[in-house]
Amino acid sequence: MGSQDGHASPDPVAAIYRRALPHVYGYLLSRCGSVSLAEDLTADTFMAAVAAARQPDPRPPDITVAWLVGVARHKLADHWRRSVREQRTMAAVGPAAADALDDPWDEWLDTDAAYAALRCLNAHQRAALTLRYLDGLPVAEVARHLGRSARATETLLARARTALRAVYERDRRDLQDRDDRKEERDGC
Repeated sequence: MGSQDGHASPDPVAAIYRRALPHVYGYLLSRCGSVSLAEDLTADTFMAAVAAARQPDPRPPDITVAWLVGVARHKLADHWRRSVREQRTMAAVGPAAADALDDPWDEWLDTDAAYAALRCLNAHQRAALTLRYLDGLPVAEVARHLGRSARATETLLARARTALRAVYERDRRDLQDRDDRKEERDGC
């Protein structure tokens, strides 16, 4: 990959970094809703790109923005898989320990009801819905990313859609109730 002055760049990741960073970070932030997690996964993405560029393969990957976003998608899916394993471990320790895992981004995510509802789902459901509907991947590809069969993924998607709808409607009712109480207080 060449640099802007026409000379070959010794580091293809450095050559594309400034142009790709907003795309990779924006992709991750819009899907995970956490600034710190998006920053960590962005760093992991670029570190993976550096490692791939340094591989002694005869044909190193063509490092493009699209390729980096694909790596970011894998990093996010890996994160969700780890989260599910950690939740299972916490649940095995006891229900009180699992309840102690609160997402600190509740207030920040309230600005967008759909993302807030998505955040309330478990990691498998969130990953499946994000990959299928935000990334537009076919069910077979979602299944591959999640390490599940296509049938299990279809079931997961159906349950995740139902759960998302229930959380979204509950949150809308709660918000309406809060607005009604506020109007009552303001009116007195």
